[in-house]
Amino acid sequence: MIKTFRGELADGSQDTIRLSTNQGLVGYKILKLEAMGVRPAATDQESLLKVYTRKQTAVTDTVTFDDGSLIATCFYDNSNSTGVNATQTIVIDNVIVNQDLFITHSEGAGASACNYYIELEQVRLDLNEATVATLKDMRGTE
Repeated sequence: MIKTFRGELADGSQDTIRLSTNQGLVGYKILKLEAMGVRPAATDQESLLKVYTRKQTAVTDTVTFDDGSLIATCFYDNSNSTGVNATQTIVIDNVIVNQDLFITHSEGAGASACNYYIELEQVRLDLNEATVATLKDMRGTE
């Protein structure tokens, strides 16, 4: 089963995608992450969306793949003056989570908001897989 989520993030903000359940026997893999400016025909925009397995204390414009909680990024670049419109998305494959996800937005060209669309594949987990997924999500938290 495919689940989709969408929303709008202001510059420097963070949304929570609620996925956790009491038993944790349902896991999710990211299939797609897309971005689009709120006014793509009217404004220049450089937006960076990042999806984490842990809530972030600060929203930054830095991408560090060494961070084990970072599982997807999407860079949206829209320039009306040059006619360039590009999106680059990287999804870390084979990551299955059964806890909430956190998506952040930072804007490089101004303070424009950005829309996001995320598609998740639902995966059934047995008790051992659920325990492993939960422990991976919690690793490194206080």
